[in-house]
Amino acid sequence: MSNSNNSAKSRSTDLKYFVTQEGFSEEIEQSNLFHKFNAKVPARFVLYFLSCSGFLVSFMMRNDINIALVAMTAKNSTQLTDISQTNENATLSPALASADTFDWSPTVKSVITGSFFVCYVLSQVVGGVAAQHFGTKRVFGWSQFATAFGSLCIPFAADLHYTVVIIIRCIQGFASGLTWPAMYAVVGYWIPLSERSRFMSSFQGFSIGIGLTYVICGFIIDNFSWRYAFFTTGSLGMLWCFLWYMLAYNTPHEHPRITEEELEYIEMNIGVEVKEPVGMKVPWKCIFTSLPVWAISITTFGRIWIHYVFIVYGPSFMTNILKFPFQANGFLSGMPFICSYLSSVVFCCIADKMVLKEVMSLTNIRKLFTAFSQIIPGILIFSIGYINNIVVLLIIWFIAVTYITASYAGAMANIVDIAPNLAGQVLAFCQTIHMSASFLSPLAGGFIVTSEVSLI
Repeated sequence: MSNSNNSAKSRSTDLKYFVTQEGFSEEIEQSNLFHKFNAKVPARFVLYFLSCSGFLVSFMMRNDINIALVAMTAKNSTQLTDISQTNENATLSPALASADTFDWSPTVKSVITGSFFVCYVLSQVVGGVAAQHFGTKRVFGWSQFATAFGSLCIPFAADLHYTVVIIIRCIQGFASGLTWPAMYAVVGYWIPLSERSRFMSSFQGFSIGIGLTYVICGFIIDNFSWRYAFFTTGSLGMLWCFLWYMLAYNTPHEHPRITEEELEYIEMNIGVEVKEPVGMKVPWKCIFTSLPVWAISITTFGRIWIHYVFIVYGPSFMTNILKFPFQANGFLSGMPFICSYLSSVVFCCIADKMVLKEVMSLTNIRKLFTAFSQIIPGILIFSIGYINNIVVLLIIWFIAVTYITASYAGAMANIVDIAPNLAGQVLAFCQTIHMSASFLSPLAGGFIVTSEVSLI
């Protein structure tokens, strides 16, 4: 999967040779300028950007249905009337007042949202195995392409029948399930331990993606149509795929523009255990029987359960209970997730500093931030049901979503700590367990919440 060790050195030597020739061509001058520019932009930073933006667009395509589905079925609920009665300044946009809606029952809507996550969980181990054999570049890239193509097709599928929408969402869920194991598989080869927590914050690009989805789609639905929400997220996904295939590489040795200094730095700091061949046999039995792996899986299950209460039910809660119009709904649902990316960077930077200064053991650092991500949000979400003041409720909502991101300096980073050369496969096993909360949480909510109308 990797090229020769001397690839970066030979490119540097070739460049020096051309520089000594008389009559430089414009092409060689541009290459030299590009090399100088590239030396100032580490390849690890490019990978961080691709990881962050990749999860951003992935979660935009994953969550566009959550807010669009409210508009797609608006004529069958009393929410639009309630909104206009509650807020005298609220006016229905032409897009929402049109007949471009569907007579889908709450059960159908629940199946549409849940089908994605069922297939998402089923594909986790497939993602780990695929990354081992085909590399992160192919697996992550093609999974994103399939998800983007599905988003572009949903408006047409909805006109045919809701079962077609469910099928597309299943395909999207299976494809999206490949992304996390694929990206985890590349971390051990690229990122030294002292930078690992900070790099893990790139995975929080999904928080920005969730936030932008609600903000952008709320605006689009309010002013145009729910159909354009899917066209927007799908088009962004296609654009990202182009950047990915232009800039992403599985290992530092494959990268055609990495500098000698950065390549040497990575090799000296990633550890000997991750330099084994990529095609090594995966010790699945050891993974299945590992207590640390089970500890990560079970503790993260609780975090995912809480997180998806906000992600899936947030938009409908904002509209049906708090009576916000779609644009305000999108903003208020999305901003906590956008800001949670910043909190994840803060948590991860603090964790890396604690590792460098040896404030406590690496294990205790991971446990500390895991506790932050689970206990505080759990207490706060429990209190939301007893708060009548909307401002206080939104503040608590904001804090809870923010603290959830501490997990990326805790349990999620610990996956790479315990198995840097098999991180994708370990994550695949963990996600199979803890991501089951992504469909069990909405399913439980559907049984518990029998009425979507506010009783206040």
